[in-house]
Amino acid sequence: MTPLNCIALIDDNPADNYLHERAIRKAGAAHQVEVYEEAEVALECLRNGTSQPDLILLDLNMPGMDGWEFLEAFHLLPEERRQAAVMVMLTTSVNPEDEARARANGILRGFCPKPLTEEGCLELIREMFQR
Repeated sequence: MTPLNCIALIDDNPADNYLHERAIRKAGAAHQVEVYEEAEVALECLRNGTSQPDLILLDLNMPGMDGWEFLEAFHLLPEERRQAAVMVMLTTSVNPEDEARARANGILRGFCPKPLTEEGCLELIREMFQR
């Protein structure tokens, strides 16, 4: 598998970020992993172009700006910024309404349960990028 250039993790939980970053690195899935514990910071980096991930793994439940609010703000970014990244919800939510809402919003391409494993990461990349 050819690794992605960059994967961004947006999750307020440092322990989850550690595990997910480790799974991504062990899978050899990306040359770079960017970790954001605040959705507002990630959004600003996307807005100003300092972050240009191929894949964004977004948590749903976060303090401050949650995943749904992030998606609303992401939708307002210039089209070339929005089109450059595949967005996947990475969450512990087992609520079928959350998954239906995620799939219906038009920006999200997938809904992945936590924790992300090495195998799950590779499967997600194959599914999203046909690699």
